[in-house]
This record gives sequence, structure tokens and C-alpha cells, in this order.
Amino acid sequence: MGKLVEPHGGKGLTCCLLEGAELEAEKKKAEGLKKIEISPREKGDLIMIGIGGFSPLTGFMTKADWKGVCENFLTADGTFWPIPVTLSASKEDAASISEGEEIALYDPEDNEIMATMKVTEKFEMTEADKKFECEKVYMGEGTPTAEEFWKVAKDDHPGVEMVMNQKAVNFAGPVKVLSEGEYPVKYKGIYVRPSESRKMFEERGWSEVAALQLRNPMHRSHEYLCKIAVEVCDGVYIHSLVGNLKPGDIPADVRVKCIDALVKNYFVEQNVIQGGYPLDMRYAGPREGLLHAAFRQNYGCSRMIIGRDHAGVGDFYGMFEAQTIFDKIPKPTEPGKALLCAPLKIDWTFYCYKCDGMASLRTCPHGKEDRVLLSGTMLRKGLSEGTTIPDHFGRDEVLDILREYYAGLTEKVEIKTHKAATGS
Repeated sequence: MGKLVEPHGGKGLTCCLLEGAELEAEKKKAEGLKKIEISPREKGDLIMIGIGGFSPLTGFMTKADWKGVCENFLTADGTFWPIPVTLSASKEDAASISEGEEIALYDPEDNEIMATMKVTEKFEMTEADKKFECEKVYMGEGTPTAEEFWKVAKDDHPGVEMVMNQKAVNFAGPVKVLSEGEYPVKYKGIYVRPSESRKMFEERGWSEVAALQLRNPMHRSHEYLCKIAVEVCDGVYIHSLVGNLKPGDIPADVRVKCIDALVKNYFVEQNVIQGGYPLDMRYAGPREGLLHAAFRQNYGCSRMIIGRDHAGVGDFYGMFEAQTIFDKIPKPTEPGKALLCAPLKIDWTFYCYKCDGMASLRTCPHGKEDRVLLSGTMLRKGLSEGTTIPDHFGRDEVLDILREYYAGLTEKVEIKTHKAATGS
């Protein structure tokens, strides 16, 4: 039997999701607590804390954690963490709640109390604080100065908009999670907890597992990345985001069908497992690549496939900035506190007519005119506008599923192109 990588943080899986009699008692208590509404992003973060996906986190970050993560990729106790995990509240709600008080975290969309939380700290987030977070977390090589960044970020970067629209005060403190929302039912068989994925990997005898992050339908480049990983690892975990995306992105149930079709027809099935996780995309490029590696370590993955423009949006990031950032992060020496999930760095991949197959910039000597440049953005744009998809861009089984989805849309969303998508 293989031995999987240990969960991040050195404390095992820190799961805050209650069950059984403890859950029922906490639900009853929650009904009498002051309710604070949470955003979709906060809901996803909360569920990940509940199921151990964000181990070693057991709640929302303090100001010292927030500042340390933004500046140095480290929480206050010196554990590597790349992106703040915070909970915001209005000034009015903050004024009515004392430090040490317990509150209920309420999802207004589903009319459900998701968790209880003991508020151990309240700290204001001024506009300057929010801008500080955005510049540290979301500003990349594509916009090397703050002036260039803010010219476009406030209107064109969904992650920046999310931060700037947060409420005025952050609450910190431990949580007791009462629900996983709609995910166990809506994505039954796909939505998997870290303890469950680890069990599946162990049952197959895997120890070296590579994760493929997906938010787009799986095209030929994704397929190729997976097959490279299968050659050098025991197996691949195709791990799709099933939380919220930006307008124009393809919903999770459609993407899952596409993956099913690919795995069934083009993979040795025992070498691949598909799963889904409940986060919203932050579109934080390099930082999000690090977050993807940190929580994939909790799911049992020792490698994170990082290709071109990982988790990017627009032209905010350098093409391979999400690869090089792994070489720049701190490496705490205290056991468990360093990131153990290493990047599997793969160059720009494409179909080459002269090579007569999939290739990369490291393996193909031919020119751009011989290549089909593969991009989820360009695929969505072509399908949305009804244009012809180039040969070898995607498998026919996948394209049939996507065409059926786009044919059923009553409202089209404009898909913006960018350098990473077009190859320019």
C-alpha cells in the first residue's frame, strides 16, 4: 500500500463539521443566536473548513493571520497559507456583537444556517486595507505597477471586485459547521471530502497523486496534461470546482459530463479519479495556484499540475507566473507548516499538425502556424458565438455535450479574449 502525503499543517485533517447528536444540539442552539449573512465565497470557505479541505484552519482568520498571509504567505503561527480566508460583516452588525459572543452564519440564498462561530476578534477593513489585500494577492506580472493594476482591476478583475465589495468589518474565530449546503445532493458521486478521496487513493495503492484543477470543460490540452501526470505518478485526481464562477463560464454539471465522456473513452479508468470541491474561483492566478496545492495536499495529492496561466483572468498574470511562484515561497522548518504538495510544471501545450499529435514548447520545433492553440476561453467563445471549432481542439464527445448546452441558452454572455487565450 502506498503512503499518501500528510495533510497540510501537521495536525491531520482538522474537520469542523458536526455530526449526529452534537450536530442536532448545535442546530438547536444556533436558532437562538444572532444571524450574520455570509457571501457565496464565505460559504465555500466555511464548507472547506468543515470537511478538512482547509486544514489546518479551524475558523476565519485574525488580523495578524490576514496581514501575515498577504505579506509573507504565513499565518501568525508560521504556517504557510497563500490567500486570506476571512469573514466580513457590516458596521451595524459588528457594533451589536461583542468579542467572545457566539453567532450563527446564515446563507440567505438557501435560507439555511451553515455554522456557528465564536467571535474572538473584530477588525475593520478600510478601503486602504482592501486595496492592500488586492495588491498583495491579486497583482501579478501582467500589471507590474499598482497604477497599471488599478486602471483595470476594479472593473475587470472578479477577485478584486469581490474583495472591494466586502463589508466593513472582519470577524475572526473558530467555527462549528452544520451543513455542506447543496453539494452532497446536487453533486452526489462527484462532491468528495478529503477523508473520502484519501480512502479512494489508499484503496488503489497510490502514494504519488497529481491533481488537475478544472474550471473549464476538459479540452485536449487538459487531457494531455493528465496523461503526462499518469506517466510519472500513480494516478491523477481530476478535481473540478463546483462552486460559483464568473458570467460566461460553463456550469459544473456540464463540465462533469464532459470529464465523464473523456475518462470513459480516452483514459485507463483505474488511473484516474474524478472529484469536485465547493469553492468559488478567486481568479488570483499564482496565489490561487498555491492555494490549489495547499488544499489538494489535504485531499491526498502530492503534486499539483500547473500549466499555462493557471487560475488567471484577463492579462493580469504572467503566462507561467503560477509556476515560478512556487520557487519563491517561504519554507517553514517546523514540521507540517511548509507546503508539501509540489508543482508538476508543464509548458504550453497544443496540437501540432507537423508532429501529428499533442506537444509542448519543450518538445515541438515547429511554428505557430502549425499549431492549434488550446484555451478554455477560446473554446467558450467559439461555442457561444456558433463559430467552427478547429480540428483537434476537443474530443467530439465533449464538443457534442457543449454544443447541446449552448443551444439551450436563452441569453448569451460576451466572452472576452486575452493574450493567454489567443497565444499573442
